[in-house]
Amino acid sequence: MKKIAYFLLILCTTIGYSQDDTSFNLKGLELQNAIRLNYILVHQPVNEVSYNLKPTMGFVGLNYNIPLNDWLYTGLGFHTAITGDQGGLFTLGVNLGVNKAIYKNLFFDANLHFGGGGGYRSLVNGGGIIYPNIGLQFKKKGYSFGVQYGYVDFFTGIQKNDNVSFFIEIPTNLRKANYKEAQKTISEKQVSKEETWNKPAVKSVQQLTFDYFFPMGMSRTDASTTPQYKPINNTLSLLGFEYQRYLTSNTFAYVHLDAMYGGLTAGFMDLFFGVGKNVVETKYVNLFGKFGIGAAGGRIYPEGGLTMYPSVGADVRITKKFGLSAHVGYHRAIGGTFEAYTAGFSLKYYGLSGGTTHPFTKERIKKFKTQGIQVGVQNQTYFDVAKFGIPPSNLQLIALKVNYSLNKRIYVAGEASFAYEGESGGYAHGVFGLGIKTNTFANNRLSLFAEAAVGVAGGGRVDSGEGVLLRHTVGINYHLNDDFSLMASGGQMWSPFGNVNSTNLNIGISYGLSILNAKK
Repeated sequence: MKKIAYFLLILCTTIGYSQDDTSFNLKGLELQNAIRLNYILVHQPVNEVSYNLKPTMGFVGLNYNIPLNDWLYTGLGFHTAITGDQGGLFTLGVNLGVNKAIYKNLFFDANLHFGGGGGYRSLVNGGGIIYPNIGLQFKKKGYSFGVQYGYVDFFTGIQKNDNVSFFIEIPTNLRKANYKEAQKTISEKQVSKEETWNKPAVKSVQQLTFDYFFPMGMSRTDASTTPQYKPINNTLSLLGFEYQRYLTSNTFAYVHLDAMYGGLTAGFMDLFFGVGKNVVETKYVNLFGKFGIGAAGGRIYPEGGLTMYPSVGADVRITKKFGLSAHVGYHRAIGGTFEAYTAGFSLKYYGLSGGTTHPFTKERIKKFKTQGIQVGVQNQTYFDVAKFGIPPSNLQLIALKVNYSLNKRIYVAGEASFAYEGESGGYAHGVFGLGIKTNTFANNRLSLFAEAAVGVAGGGRVDSGEGVLLRHTVGINYHLNDDFSLMASGGQMWSPFGNVNSTNLNIGISYGLSILNAKK
């Protein structure tokens, strides 16, 4: 504890204050990225297990890929089960791929996906997944579809199968500036000369959600409880994140992710894609309806995973940037037995970013702030992690981490991590917290940081109780250039309602960028 306090004292002595910079024209770059949705049918090792297992699993993926040059790309991928009996199987990983034109609109595409996750621990063991594939892609005006031959391999376990998969790809763009330009307040004149910015901004909403499920009907637990498959009669508590992007002035598409932290042994997750519409809009109050389709499962009776989630609610704007929301809904497994009425609330952040005009009113935006964001991938090691029913072990996790700057020194951090080694396939956690970092030193190559976070965790027989966890870390960044940096950190994670109390070490790489936000 004394060492941590000493580190924080050093950290605080190096903190400066951000200042507005009105002496430059903001240079921008537009990245032509792609969202890939794929469907993979995976045959199951039914002859290698002693319990009933459906012969196939439908596996869907959401991938966000970024070109490195005209033929090489990288990105992140998130996969989940929607058919079979492995609802609750989720994975997170990184992609590296090749895409080359063969003839006119026909392209050769091959990529390698590596990550962690899982469902039944007996099938995936540690949870590591590697998925190489090769195929053809047809492109037209940025949109495309393709077919691939691949091999899904949970290499730490027995779940593996070659397969033919299909995908569609939707173009998207990201307009950004260098990370060194972050946290500056600038005027319209300082961006008007840059063609990159002279386009409509994107209207979006980001929200932290608190959901409460009230199970009904045939909702039951999985085999991990005593007795097995017992009815679920108590309230389930979930923490989640949602991103909304407006397609018209009152219609939006969204992605939503939840993890459970109360009501059952930790391990339940869900992921939804959907559309919503604001049916009544006033200056301060908004009424909306949404419909989501996606996947859910973990700690409930084995199902395919495919789930729907309609809901209605109301927003109240507190300021021009922040608001509160309340909602009610109906969460239902399609073809399964789990169903629940839901209620909850959200903390909302409203944004206009990436352009100089309002996307729907065409009004010119007069003042901007360059918002600093860092996106990183880490390998995390947790030592001697407590489990129930099996001995403790060290865990290896792959993590996606996002830092959102509040000023030059303080930031909000969000992270999702999935196990890929350590006999706890299916374990994952998500955390949110605050971080503080120093000025750079040693010829602008190094900086220090400290973070404190709270979140939810579960799966893989990790003894985190109902899922609440706390974690603090301290570390060092090595800055390769203005945008890229390597990092190393260490800390402690513990679950106040479970038996996890684990030291951890992290190494990773992060990419920083600045987004042009309208300042209200």
